[in-house]
Amino acid sequence: MYDYLFFDAATGTAPFPRPVPLIKPLLTAALGGAPAEVVGVFAAQLGWTGTQAAALLRWPGESEARAKALAALTGAPAMTSVAHDVLTPTVRPLPGAVPHPGGIYVHRWFVIEASAVDEFVGLSQEGWLDFEDRFDANIFGLFATRPTNEDKRDGAARLLLITRYGDHGVWEASRDPTSTAMQAFARRQALTRVSWAASSLLVGD
Repeated sequence: MYDYLFFDAATGTAPFPRPVPLIKPLLTAALGGAPAEVVGVFAAQLGWTGTQAAALLRWPGESEARAKALAALTGAPAMTSVAHDVLTPTVRPLPGAVPHPGGIYVHRWFVIEASAVDEFVGLSQEGWLDFEDRFDANIFGLFATRPTNEDKRDGAARLLLITRYGDHGVWEASRDPTSTAMQAFARRQALTRVSWAASSLLVGD
């Protein structure tokens, strides 16, 4: 089980607060001895404001310790807002996988038809074969979110794709529409209602 937390430390004052120095002690205090793993903390690069950052946590399952930690994190007074999604991995990440340091990490959200999840994942796998072989890039994870009441009402599913690229130049090169990967991704896009993305940096210890 994964939790994706999106923090915003905006206060309306200048200079604006940098969120990562605030997030790390929050995570340490909230998690304590809980059986959680901080898979990654991601700092804003392009697409997020400078006051925003994300953290990905991995848990062995539901527990009282997890509920307590999430309550502390989502209600942290140091943050203006904390959005939370419960994530289930599809074909990636594999158990125990961790993001590789270096490069950039693009977080891309998709809203698709709920009935198309299996097809979407299959097309993703098809494209990744050529994509990872051709470019300095690798897929860390493709996650399905726990559906909200709004998702259920709209017949929608939301997915989060986290991809490492060597740099933004690699991202640009990987848009080549003639590649086998992009042809699979174009078919995947036909299943997509809307998508959006931001690039980030994986923050080390």
